[in-house]
Amino acid sequence: MPAPRPTATATASPTATPSPIDPEVLAEYELPAFARRSLAVVGAAGPGEGALGSDIWGDTDGRYTEILMRRLDAPLPSRWAHILLRRALTAQASTPPGVNGADFAAERAWLLLRMGEAQAARAVVQSVDPGNYTPKLYQVAMNAMLASSDPAGLCPLADDAVGATGERAWTLAQGMCAALAGQPNQGATLLTQARRRRVASGIDLLLAQKVVGAAGGRQAITIEWEGVDRLTSWRWGLASTTGVEVPDELMGSVGRQVRYWHATSPAVSLANRLGVADAAAEAGVLSSAALVDLYAAAQGDDAEDIPAAATATAQDLRTAYVNRDANARFSALRSVWGDEPGYARLLLTARAAARIPVREDQDDADRLVAAMLAAGMDRTAARWRDAVQEGSDGWAMIVVSDPDAQGRLAYGDFASYSGSGNAAAKQRLLFAGLAGLGRLSPEDIERGAQALDVRIGAENSWTRALDRAAAAGEQGNVALLAAVGMQTPNWRGIRPEMLYRIIGALRAVGLQGEARMIAAEAIARA
Repeated sequence: MPAPRPTATATASPTATPSPIDPEVLAEYELPAFARRSLAVVGAAGPGEGALGSDIWGDTDGRYTEILMRRLDAPLPSRWAHILLRRALTAQASTPPGVNGADFAAERAWLLLRMGEAQAARAVVQSVDPGNYTPKLYQVAMNAMLASSDPAGLCPLADDAVGATGERAWTLAQGMCAALAGQPNQGATLLTQARRRRVASGIDLLLAQKVVGAAGGRQAITIEWEGVDRLTSWRWGLASTTGVEVPDELMGSVGRQVRYWHATSPAVSLANRLGVADAAAEAGVLSSAALVDLYAAAQGDDAEDIPAAATATAQDLRTAYVNRDANARFSALRSVWGDEPGYARLLLTARAAARIPVREDQDDADRLVAAMLAAGMDRTAARWRDAVQEGSDGWAMIVVSDPDAQGRLAYGDFASYSGSGNAAAKQRLLFAGLAGLGRLSPEDIERGAQALDVRIGAENSWTRALDRAAAAGEQGNVALLAAVGMQTPNWRGIRPEMLYRIIGALRAVGLQGEARMIAAEAIARA
C-alpha cells in the first residue's frame, strides 16, 4: 500500500525543540481532578465493608503509630484480635499528624503482609493513586502484589518505580509487564537486556522469564530449585503465579504468614490450599464461610489430587450441614472434630453446630458452643445457657460472650468454674474476661484478683499507652496496642492481667463485640 501523501493544508514539520507540556496539564489527562484521591484519607474499606471508621487514629503522632506497627511481631495468637487489627489497618481512615499518607499506607500494608493478609495489603497500597507513591510504598507494593500472586498489579507502577527507587526488581517487572500487555517479544528482549546488565540472574531471572513465557512467549522455562537456599516474596509470588511448586523445605524455612498467602492465593491449586487452610482459619485470615467453601470444592467435579483425608472431611461436612436428621448431623460433626478438635475444625462446623437442637442432655455441648462462638455467633450460642453444665467451659464461654446478659455475675457462680484441661489458667482468664467486661462487681474484682494472684492494677508503658488511646476513643490505636500485648506464640503466653486491660480498653472505645469474642476465645483455646 502506497504511503499517504500530505494534503495541501498539512502543517509544517514540527520544530526540533517542542514546547514542554506542563506536568499539571498532563496529570489532568491521566487522572482528572475529580477522580483523584487525597492522602488525607487512605484505606481500602469502610464500615459497610466490615472495616472500622475514619477517625480511628485520632490526634496521636503518626510516627509513634508507625513504630508500633513496624515492631509488632505477627501473626498473633488470637483469631479475633487478628480480625480486629485487619479491620483497623484496611479502614478508610484519616491520616494521623506527622506522617505522609502514602508512607502510612505502606506501614499498614507491610504489617498486613506479616499477618498473612496478602489480599488486604494489596487493597491498601492500591488505595493510593500512583502519582502519590513514595519509595517506601513502591517497596511494599512490590511485596503485596507478589504475596497475592498478582504480578500484573506491578504494571501501573513499574516505569515510575524504576526511577524513584532504582531497585532491580522493578526493571524485571517492566519486562514481565510488556509481555502481560500482549508484547511477549518485547518482554523477552527487556529481560535479556537485564541479564546482560547483570540486573538479575539465577532463579530470580528464570522466574521472570517464566512469567513472560506464560504470557505468550515462545521460550519454555524449567525451574530447578537445587542450590536455592531461601524463599523470598519474589520467588514465592512468581512461582505461585506460574504454577511452579515450591519445595517443602523452602516453605518450611519461612514464617507462617507465607503459608497464609498460600491459602488465599487464587493461583495455588485447591489441594495445596487445603493443606494450609486450617492454619489460616485459626489465625483469622480465612473466615468460617471461606473455609467451608474450600472443603466444599473438594467434592466438586474439577477437584483433582485432593488428599483422601480432606475428601472424607468434606463428605462428613456435607452431612453435618444438609442431612435432615439431627442425630446424623451431630454424628457427622463428631467425625469432623475427631477426639481433640483444633480450633479450625470448630470454625469449620460453626453453622452446622448452630443447627443442632438445644438439649440439656446433649453430649459435647461445650464443643457446640465453642464452634458457634469461633464464628461470632454469640446469640445462637447463648441459647445453650440453660443446657450446658454450670461451671463448664461452655458455660464460661456463654457468660462472657452473651450480648444480652443483664446484671453482674455473682462471685460464687464465677468460683464454681473448674474448666477442662489447663483449669487454673482458664479460671484466671475467665476472671480477666469478666472483670474487663464489667460483669463482676468492683468488690468481686478485687477479691478475685487477690485469690487468683492477677495483678490487674500493675502499670507499665504499655498499659499507660493503652489507657491513653482508650480515653481518647482511638479505636485503631487500641486495636494495635492490644495486638502489641499479644506478642506470644499461643494463648498460654497471654497473661490474665494483660487480657483484662485489653478487654477493658476495647469495651471503652465501643468494641464490645470484639472484647466478648476475645474473652470467649481465651476459654476455648487456652
